[in-house]
Amino acid sequence: MSHVRWATLVVVAAVLVGCTDLRDFRGTWRGPRVGEAAVVRVGVPPSATATLTIDAIDTHGLTGSFAISGLLPATTIASLPGAEADVLAGMTFTGAPLRVYLAFLAMPDTGGEALALIALYDDRRIEARILRGGATPLYAIFALSET
Repeated sequence: MSHVRWATLVVVAAVLVGCTDLRDFRGTWRGPRVGEAAVVRVGVPPSATATLTIDAIDTHGLTGSFAISGLLPATTIASLPGAEADVLAGMTFTGAPLRVYLAFLAMPDTGGEALALIALYDDRRIEARILRGGATPLYAIFALSET
């Protein structure tokens, strides 16, 4: 009898893992900047939208392109291998994302690179945050949905 219960548990676990296959997030995602507090809308126009195209994705990384209207033309994005190999790969916060990827984006202004934090959720949505400190800070949150 215990063998039957164990087999059932293994099958249920396999089904649950299959429901969150990261490869299902491949494709193009678009969405507006969100958040009205001044501290989460720094250096990015209120009407900006972001486009994230995910070409390849798994538990070892994400590659594709990222663009922000009026700020960043389509730019190659690749998650940081060091973050993927570190405990940062399991980072979580409110809303319990399935996976969070960190990448740097080469910004066309003279303010330097920006950090992109890309969070995938099991309800088929992505939140992208763009952060940069220094003399030309950036902070914006984008709510992306599949197109």
